[in-house]
Amino acid sequence: MIGALVLNDPDKQSKPLAKPLTPAREVWAIAWPTVMTMTSYTVMQFMDSLMVGQVGPLQVAAQGNGGIWTFVPLATMFGFITVVNTYVSQNLGAGTPEKGPKYAWAGLWMSLIMWVLVLIPMALLLPWIMSHTHDPQTVEHFDQLVKLESGYGQILLVGGIFTLSARTLHHFFFGLHRPKLVTISALVGNTVNALMNYVLIFGEQGLPQFGLPGIPGTPALGLYGAAIGTVIGTTFEFAIPMVVFLGQKMNRELRTRSSWKPALKPMRDLLKLGWPAAVQYGNELICWAIFMTALVGKFGEHHMTAGWIALRYMHLSFMPAVGFSVAATSLVGKYIGAGQPDVAAHRARLTLRLAVGYMTICGLIFFLFRNELVAVFVGGTEVAPDARAEIILIGAKLMICAAIFQTADAFGIVYSGALRGAGDTVWPGLMIMIYSWVFIVGGGIMMTKLWPQLESIGPWIGASAYIIILGITMVWRFESGAWRSIKLLDESERDAAGIAPIGPGVPAAMAEGSYRDLAEEIAESVSKSLPRK
Repeated sequence: MIGALVLNDPDKQSKPLAKPLTPAREVWAIAWPTVMTMTSYTVMQFMDSLMVGQVGPLQVAAQGNGGIWTFVPLATMFGFITVVNTYVSQNLGAGTPEKGPKYAWAGLWMSLIMWVLVLIPMALLLPWIMSHTHDPQTVEHFDQLVKLESGYGQILLVGGIFTLSARTLHHFFFGLHRPKLVTISALVGNTVNALMNYVLIFGEQGLPQFGLPGIPGTPALGLYGAAIGTVIGTTFEFAIPMVVFLGQKMNRELRTRSSWKPALKPMRDLLKLGWPAAVQYGNELICWAIFMTALVGKFGEHHMTAGWIALRYMHLSFMPAVGFSVAATSLVGKYIGAGQPDVAAHRARLTLRLAVGYMTICGLIFFLFRNELVAVFVGGTEVAPDARAEIILIGAKLMICAAIFQTADAFGIVYSGALRGAGDTVWPGLMIMIYSWVFIVGGGIMMTKLWPQLESIGPWIGASAYIIILGITMVWRFESGAWRSIKLLDESERDAAGIAPIGPGVPAAMAEGSYRDLAEEIAESVSKSLPRK
């Protein structure tokens, strides 16, 4: 086993062993880079919407509607991709990290297949889809809204191959407990995205109301510029980890280049374990898409705009919690692979405490500053004062709904990730499917029929019930311990867990490791491109 060989290597023995981390420090060491990654991505989306909001409120609604329907097939594929983390982390814990790259390659090939067979055809069908999600009688600017939604979504779908490939490699490095590289790629990608957004959304006119100049000769593409900027930023998110993944050092340690050919077994493994999460993610996004475009949209453009503003703030709270969830997946997977389920449970609970504290604070901020938070999105110079006032009034009520379920959402998010790390994906996925249709769609329809005077607040009450009940359910599932009987690794791999070191594994998860590896691979590429004397 690689873990045992490392211990017997005299060169390795000459180096001092790293001091074991305390449980709290171990959780934080894995969590903070993943949380920063998710936060960076969320801030990018938030700033994206904030810039679009300066163009006009209709563009905010179009961005949200087009984005969520576009995200349905992407989220479905994310369900398969996310278990790359599970297999890589469990093999790391079992002392067989060299088996991890085949799952990364399987995810990359599956992403390419998904892009060709699903994303491109959906891009062609998107105008038809969007035209059937709204009632022309309730949407004042129906044709313009559908055009904006469709164009925005089509650009994201065409660039979806980079989104899927980037997420695949991110989960590979999360599973290896090398999350800092993902953080680097996310920060670079999001910075590029923000810069390109500004250039492409506002063009040469810039934002004169804020004293910000434009770029001479650059056309203002508005909402479409935001989509193009997102694709360019995501390309950087993919390229950076790919450089390290294929680099000489990682190839020497884990043979990352040798398993590039399509292989059915790791693909079957991802499909077998990931299908519940794939169905869960896709199904949940469909329900939210129906919720926002049909149920909330039933009450007009201002309700859609206010709803998307509230959701953007929700992203700022739950996406960092998703980072904690990814950390829980990695930690639970590692200790399950090492044959220590009690330690796995303890690490999951420590991770939960961090997420609960963060999301509870977010809930308080949402409630106390609800009017001010909504107002910053309604800053376009063409917005009539009465329209602005109405959007703020609606949005403030929705922010109260969001504040109420923040703590419960933390339980559901983190424990879902912990269960995924243990390989428990079917039962949680089934519950999420049932709950989302019963509460988000069914509850939303019921509220609009029985209490139409509540307007869009009615569907949001149904969605709030969904999040609270789901959080309680995930707590019960994890604490019941049903996941302890699930075995993903074969007998030889589980036997290896008894002698393999728990950490840091191969390659060494040193604090500066990601930065060093990236610098070395870039330097290597540059040196090879220079002419030799």
